[in-house]
Amino acid sequence: MSEFSINRRSVLLAGLGAAGTGLLAACSGGSGKPAAPLLADPSGTPVAQAEARRGGTGRERAATITATADTVDLGGGTTARTWTFGGALPGKAVRTTAGDTLVATLTNNLPVPTSAHWHGLALRNDMDGVPPVTMEPVKPGGSFTYRFVTDRPGTYWFHPHVGVQLDRGLYAPLIVEDPNEPLGYDEEWVVVLDDWLDGVTGTPDQALAELRKGMGDMGGMGGHDMPGMAMPTPSGPAPSGPASFMLMGATSELLGGDAGDVAYPHHLVNGRIATDPEVYSSKPGRRVRLRIVNAGGDTAYRLALGGHRLTVTHTDGFPVRPEEVDALLIGMGERYDVLVTLRDGVFPLTALAEGKDATGRALVRTGGGEAPSAAIRPAELNGRILGAADLRAADEVRLPARTPDRTHRIELTGGMAKYDWALNGRPFDMTDPTANPFLVADGERVRLEFVNKTAMWHPMHLHGHTFQVGDRGPRKDTVIVLPGTTVTCDFDADNPGRWMTHCHNAYHGEVGMMGLLAYRA
Repeated sequence: MSEFSINRRSVLLAGLGAAGTGLLAACSGGSGKPAAPLLADPSGTPVAQAEARRGGTGRERAATITATADTVDLGGGTTARTWTFGGALPGKAVRTTAGDTLVATLTNNLPVPTSAHWHGLALRNDMDGVPPVTMEPVKPGGSFTYRFVTDRPGTYWFHPHVGVQLDRGLYAPLIVEDPNEPLGYDEEWVVVLDDWLDGVTGTPDQALAELRKGMGDMGGMGGHDMPGMAMPTPSGPAPSGPASFMLMGATSELLGGDAGDVAYPHHLVNGRIATDPEVYSSKPGRRVRLRIVNAGGDTAYRLALGGHRLTVTHTDGFPVRPEEVDALLIGMGERYDVLVTLRDGVFPLTALAEGKDATGRALVRTGGGEAPSAAIRPAELNGRILGAADLRAADEVRLPARTPDRTHRIELTGGMAKYDWALNGRPFDMTDPTANPFLVADGERVRLEFVNKTAMWHPMHLHGHTFQVGDRGPRKDTVIVLPGTTVTCDFDADNPGRWMTHCHNAYHGEVGMMGLLAYRA
């Protein structure tokens, strides 16, 4: 198979590109099979009105993003042929100030359609970058200009929403700065974590093709579809032999069982392998803000800075009551902001691939001394480990108490036996994306109950909104749901359109663990 092999969804999107406008019209009650009930148009008047309510500074920030095939240097003599934004890994950060209008032109120099989804932002629906739900895909040789107000300060990122392109190098940070920044710090360091196989052991499309075959019965051990049962995965090589992409035996107590599906040869911090890391140079006593993004496809990371404690200030762009911790547990799609006052010396920033017995790392150097070995794992990794469930929203962003007007129970279903991940037992159908939506109406308080019926954890993401986790938890857009548990998320329906909710494991989402949350017209 070619490194540029086109998966089933890419072929579909190429065809849907020409028909996208007609599909959206049909689903809004136009020609073709009518939708019942009618759904909000991604470019309709309510969407424009919601954008106008965001106001803004009137200032525009331009960005040029080029999706291209490149050979990237991962460090230590390791190179990989992959796809990137602008030839860099990660792509160059886009920065705006809250209230600015981002005008970002995506040019596609890839051999397949692509898009840019602005992860975590409550933006206008037709700029969300999700073919074929909100836009046509950007065809090879084509371009598209995204224009929207970035009204909420925070740490965000962008990536394609086509196939498993996310698991290549197509991602970059998006930082929306606060013009009235309340935090005091001297420096800022953006840290992007990623699990990597593209151009080293194969491609994400090849990995997906193998995963789709499932594990079979495996003596009843591979099903992963019994409520609350975190069954151990058989250890040893996967059925298809030593070249397999399938990871076996990865388990984590923190994640409640099975830690992941995919075997990655490398784990990267800012595009570098652990044996040839990025070095962040500073001075003792400097207070640094870390903006941390997990851009991985299948890996949660336990992150710690050797010799230091971290003060958590934000998650997914929203402030929390500060918490001092030794380590963070970060699922795919999640972001955390932390403050740390640097000591004198050389310290490893270690990203332990949770349950996978592998690490990514960078170094922080503020003085002389030898760098610690790549094999060293800081003691902080086994100290106080914090996840979203341990946080509380800052008072100024906590949702006011209100009885939900609507509750959607969303069961996370499927397993490794058939690799049939889905919501409520029904895989998302890209050929009929507006079928069976989770309906909401403008102005409602909506409750999503994510009920994990599988034996694997899932980072669940909602587009276009930020929910509150539980009664007093943090405001987030991506939340870890452990096996056999239910996580309740409330949000106010104030951003009309058609929005995806899905597992941010790139492979789970692609095979069907997605759903459409749609406003009534």
